Amino acid sequence: MAEAEPTTNGGGIGAILAAGDRDFLVRNSGEQVKISSIEASPVALYFSASWCPPCRRFTPKLIELYKELASQGKSFEVVFVSSDKDEEAFNAYFAKMPWLAVPFSDSEGREGLDGRFKVSGIPHVVILDAKTGEVYTEDGVEFISEYGLEAYPFTPERINELKEQEKAAKDNQTLQSVLGTSTRDYLISNKGDKVPISELEGKYVGLCFVVGGYGPVDEFTAVLAKIYEKLKEVGEKFEVVAVSLDSDESSFNESFAKMPWLAIPQGDKMCEKLVRYFELRSLPTLVLIGTDGKTLNNNVADIIEEHGFEAWEGFPYSAEKLETLAEKAKAKAASQTLESLLISGDLDFVIGKDGAKVPVSELVGKTVLLYFSAKWCGPCRAFLPTLVKEYNKIKEKHSDFEIVFISSDRDQSSFDEFFSEMPWLALPLEDERKAFLKKTFRIRGIPSLVAIGPTGQTVSRDAKAQLMIHGADAFPFTEERLEELQKELDEMAKGWPEKLKHELHEEHELVLLRRGTYGCDGCEEMGSTWSYRCDDCDFDLHPKCALAEKKKGEEEDGKAAEEAPAGYVCEGDVCRKA
Repeated sequence: MAEAEPTTNGGGIGAILAAGDRDFLVRNSGEQVKISSIEASPVALYFSASWCPPCRRFTPKLIELYKELASQGKSFEVVFVSSDKDEEAFNAYFAKMPWLAVPFSDSEGREGLDGRFKVSGIPHVVILDAKTGEVYTEDGVEFISEYGLEAYPFTPERINELKEQEKAAKDNQTLQSVLGTSTRDYLISNKGDKVPISELEGKYVGLCFVVGGYGPVDEFTAVLAKIYEKLKEVGEKFEVVAVSLDSDESSFNESFAKMPWLAIPQGDKMCEKLVRYFELRSLPTLVLIGTDGKTLNNNVADIIEEHGFEAWEGFPYSAEKLETLAEKAKAKAASQTLESLLISGDLDFVIGKDGAKVPVSELVGKTVLLYFSAKWCGPCRAFLPTLVKEYNKIKEKHSDFEIVFISSDRDQSSFDEFFSEMPWLALPLEDERKAFLKKTFRIRGIPSLVAIGPTGQTVSRDAKAQLMIHGADAFPFTEERLEELQKELDEMAKGWPEKLKHELHEEHELVLLRRGTYGCDGCEEMGSTWSYRCDDCDFDLHPKCALAEKKKGEEEDGKAAEEAPAGYVCEGDVCRKA
């Protein structure tokens, strides 16, 4: 986390906010407020826009903070600096805000503030001393999101003090310090009972971060519930506490009703604090606290996802227990067959066109690609034509090859439409085997291709990359085949020039280098082993592109439902200037 050194903008808030003949700001009622009348300090400059999803998520937090400070009589003001596309959008967004704004009509003044504070992404909050113009921090979004009211008055000294407090809290961590507050010493059950935190003392406690309706979390908590009941059955002192990240109570209540454990009350400030405290990076996450109240593991969710229900045998996930789990998993993988993957009870078939059932037994002895994909997924739609082309090339030479489509589509019509473009087989849309396969191969994103060899063993969990790099030549996707292809490329490279100039990168010479996996800036496909590269510009060309001296046309990218304006790109929690 960056710590801002105090800087000054001479002349105070008046010199910073005034522009030309304008010496006022506006309220959403239309009232003009003289800048010279602003007595509050500190003042936050809030760079934001209605079209920006991260801004729309942050604005309610800032409104809540603003109102809480006002109710406590603490001096604080916010000035909205809009990046909206038009005045109508500005007015609709500003109508929700209880503070001041630079008039939308003063585009020169707004752009001047953007430039003055080097705003490259929104939401962005600059907090400064109104009298002196001293900048306390340009990381206001981060500090407000993480510390809320506690960060006031947002000076570097206060932020450092909070960080020291957090460090001390970790050094002296107890179950009460992690789960309770100065006004709450209990947790809740899904029946509404209040359970004293003291009842969990001496137990292992798992903190499970949850979001209602989020598929990966729902799937994880379903498995965790079985492990929880099993550990209770065998006498382990284990409790789980849900930490809700839901924004509304109804969503939390719906998901919590299915959980057999306890929870921190929804909306409790401790939920947000724990996100920061344990440096939450992904979901699902299960933090394991030991019997002494100290953190044993910041996330055992990966272990549970890898081993499923059998992960209970590794509890509490010490090095020795994990080694035992790994040995069992290795033995299980060694005994894997195509039948063990694709047959479950009476489900011993895949389907062809028109729903025709094809026995799994007909695929035994073949190399089979499991194709995890969906029509709603833009990258999946873009990848499908390539996969169909390479599939047909492989089938021309190898009859012992097949693909099975494993859909993540939301409805039958989407499944049918997408499957109609595929010349291979599939699992039915509602088939229970899909969840097992996704868990077995830990599918985190689509499209994804897993290659199963003729013996039923997994030969590649990333056959997509091999196919994109080598095309049909990647068959049968084994390590041995990849080594052969690399040797072939090494032989070919002996006849290639060491350096060359290319029309796609006229600034510098391109040098032939051995590379890992990379993206070609010519055809925009993946490459590996050899590249014509410019290190200065981070520019790569496939040898075939560099030597052919022609560039493949760009494919049309899928568009977002609501586009950011020209010059901006939205990534994760921030929309940045391109």
